[in-house]
Amino acid sequence: MLPSRDLPRPDHAHNMKLIGHSDIGGRGDGLQLMVHRGFAYIGHPWSQGFSIVDVRDPVRPGEVTYIPAPPNTWNIHLQTHDDLLLVIDALDLFADVETFRDEKTYYTRSIGETVAARKTKRAWRAGMTVYDISRPDRPRRIGQLDVDGIGFHRLWYVGGRYAYASALLDGYTDYIFVTIDMADPTRPDIVGRWWLPGMNAGAGETPTAPEGKRYALHHSLVAGNTAYACWRDGGLTLLDISDHAAPKLISHRNWSPPFGGGTHSALPLPGRDLLVVADEAVLDHEEDGRKNTWIFDIREPSNPISISSFPVPEDADYPRKGGHFGPHNLHENRPGSFVSETLIFATWQNAGIRAFDISDPYRPVETGALVPAGPAQMTDRRPGRPSVIQSADVFVDAAGLIYATDYNAGLEIIEYGG
Repeated sequence: MLPSRDLPRPDHAHNMKLIGHSDIGGRGDGLQLMVHRGFAYIGHPWSQGFSIVDVRDPVRPGEVTYIPAPPNTWNIHLQTHDDLLLVIDALDLFADVETFRDEKTYYTRSIGETVAARKTKRAWRAGMTVYDISRPDRPRRIGQLDVDGIGFHRLWYVGGRYAYASALLDGYTDYIFVTIDMADPTRPDIVGRWWLPGMNAGAGETPTAPEGKRYALHHSLVAGNTAYACWRDGGLTLLDISDHAAPKLISHRNWSPPFGGGTHSALPLPGRDLLVVADEAVLDHEEDGRKNTWIFDIREPSNPISISSFPVPEDADYPRKGGHFGPHNLHENRPGSFVSETLIFATWQNAGIRAFDISDPYRPVETGALVPAGPAQMTDRRPGRPSVIQSADVFVDAAGLIYATDYNAGLEIIEYGG
């Protein structure tokens, strides 16, 4: 496949080739990404709303459709399945530049402490919006789940009766796990909740997170009747969700301390009884410590054991480059996308997009990398942010093409050498 002309020249490439790029209609900031029926659905952290990019020709991405968010609301995460698009609604936290002028505030204090307790009047949409995308670039709103609180953060939905979300509801210190009944997509409903002890302040629980740490669900992936949930500085839980109204704890592991927390993404590999877990780097110059992507042996779900970690990129001095250096997200093996239990794709923020062969789970090997060029312009309006790549999310389609977003640099489309 030949690349289109005038592509931004990557800073580094090994066994990967940039073949297409989109500035997403001038809104270069992207977070979660789904590619579905030839269209890329992208949530925006700074531009609010979300965009749909025609990528049926991945070498020359086409028309962009932008759907604005309601006032004071962001739509940073979303999910697609068949004719449905689920989009989170939550208070646009980064619009509060005064509160989050120092990004450390966001990552080291509960959102309930920094924001929720100060809001006396709700002026944003909180929960989830459901769209009909039978016409992929013309979403039609058909359902709404409203909640009291800040709203949802991230979703998991691959069809069936239930969806799963991280939700910050009134009375809780931060985001918790919820199950959502999707039997009627026009009227989704929360039917189950689970949280770490101490998070239900409204019921009189005492927070247990140490000073400077956040116990908050980032998101969970589900395989069978188990939800694999990552709680930032609260570590990893395996939850039995066979009763969706009453999730039950199977096991809880937390390696912060001694490691720096930020547990973000868990990818179950059920055919091998393995679990890949990425800890997000959240501060510049590794101020929060070296972050790792771990491989766990989960043959005994009540006793998950870490057996190795991914190699750390060393092709440049990334800790000194500026911005965040370390893992962020994993390609999640969604049905209909590229699915593998040996080849893992990950974003590494200022070190770009990486591929790892874990055929031997005790010795993961990097097999490809592409570090996109820095952004042509900054959409991130936080003061003092460096103009460097911060690869955020990655999606690999069934044909093996890699799609990746950045906080400022648009959508990258990449061919992997195999």
